[in-house]
Amino acid sequence: MSFPLLTATAALPAIGAIATAAVPAARRTAAKWLALLFSLATLVLAIVVLVRFDPGGDRYQLTESHAWIADFGVRYELGVDGIAVALIALTALLIPFIVLAGWHDADPSPSSQLRSSGGDPKETGNKRWRPTQGFFALILAVEAMVILSFEATDVFLFYIFFEAMLIPLYFLIGGFGDRAHEHGEEKGATQRSYAAVKFLLYNLAGGLIMLAAVIGLYVVAGNFSLPEIAEARANGTLEMSTGTERWLFLGFFFAFAVKAPLWPLHTWLPNAMQESTAPVAVLITAVVDKVGTFAMLRFCLGLFPEASKWATPVVLVLAVVSIIYGALLAVGQRDIKRLIAYASISHFGFIIMGIFAMTSQGQSGATLYMVNHGISTAVLMLIAGFLISRRGSRLIADYGGVQKVAPVLAGTFLIGGLATLSLPGLAPFVSEFLVLVGTFTRYPVIGIIATFGIVLAALYVLVLYQRTMTGPVKPEVATMPDLRVREIAVVAPLVVLLVFLGVYPKPVTDIVNPAVKQTMSDLEKKDPQPEVEAAK
Repeated sequence: MSFPLLTATAALPAIGAIATAAVPAARRTAAKWLALLFSLATLVLAIVVLVRFDPGGDRYQLTESHAWIADFGVRYELGVDGIAVALIALTALLIPFIVLAGWHDADPSPSSQLRSSGGDPKETGNKRWRPTQGFFALILAVEAMVILSFEATDVFLFYIFFEAMLIPLYFLIGGFGDRAHEHGEEKGATQRSYAAVKFLLYNLAGGLIMLAAVIGLYVVAGNFSLPEIAEARANGTLEMSTGTERWLFLGFFFAFAVKAPLWPLHTWLPNAMQESTAPVAVLITAVVDKVGTFAMLRFCLGLFPEASKWATPVVLVLAVVSIIYGALLAVGQRDIKRLIAYASISHFGFIIMGIFAMTSQGQSGATLYMVNHGISTAVLMLIAGFLISRRGSRLIADYGGVQKVAPVLAGTFLIGGLATLSLPGLAPFVSEFLVLVGTFTRYPVIGIIATFGIVLAALYVLVLYQRTMTGPVKPEVATMPDLRVREIAVVAPLVVLLVFLGVYPKPVTDIVNPAVKQTMSDLEKKDPQPEVEAAK
């Protein structure tokens, strides 16, 4: 097709970011509506990409390729397979809800309004003014870079946006962090700065190691085109020694394991999610972190199949440690956001385990898990954000009896929690089941250990609900309002999706399964056959 649909899908939020940032300071509401409009327009284009994609067609579709830095073999090369299409749709779907949920998160504080009118800021607290336009512009900028990361089939192009998205995220964490802090605004600002710097340093370290591997790949292959390198490997025209392939794999995998995140490279995530506003926390764990697991499938397994098989035992051990470790730490958390962060680390362990189980069920389940985890985490974290904004505290102990004064809020919080523990009938159950089945057929011990993560998930979710929503009504929550119309508009469609994909996941699996089969073919892996023959 002549129209550059993939470029337009990524360019639209980028243009929206520029337009939103250019709105005059006094027109904060206009900036919000403009950001929402651009995010909805991006969703429309993502739906067009979804409709135009043919699951039974070529591996990479809607391709675009233009010369960029010809002397070094760098091209502006885009293309999507079924996995990329599903994650682009997830990204474009969540951003409008993130914008709506954060509608008032960057509004000027009372002290900033007082300063602008010549008053004494000490009368209302020492809180900094937060530019609304910048907040929403940064969200749209992240969306543009994430979508381009899913579309890029040139390794160098992917690397640029894989790293560039760190800059707007750094400002979203450090400059627009959560205002609910039990130690006061000054202590909160210090904690936000620490979380932002830790996030940036961890991910930059991973990116620098990956850059060395990207350069090494060019030295070996002579170009950065993923389809060309894969074809050269299949034809036997690309010679790569075992040692070289393993070192390059490790360089790529390290960066993706930080982004995902995988234990023991996970420690930046709890701090980042705790100090971010709830919408930004959703942006990080439901959208941005998916780039890491997606890249494991596309680049680690696609470029280095033999090294991926060589590293599988170690990766599976790290994944199962992430599952159990994340769940155990979630059980003991006092902070609602940190609990959800450690739960996400546990879930990413399941996703990575499914990817490296090297079975079609495991990889299909892992891809489906990326989508379902994004939706379920968005529901739980956004409701938690609405709850925290009402009470002004992230501590679990500061709540109790909420379901008696805000039943709709408590009910949707319960649905998000039940989805997090993978209750049958809700979307994450199907993906978690596929991951466990796919893992058990090839690595039964790993599969058995991973099932303990399900038990622990039930524990931390139900204990969280019990401590915050049930019991006597605490005086501080006695006047807590229930969900407002805007907040219901944010969570209701996501709850519907959780139920729909829980009972009918076929629309997603039909899109991703052909890409998974191609990955299995690249790996020269076949699913294990049942040991007991079916009765005739």
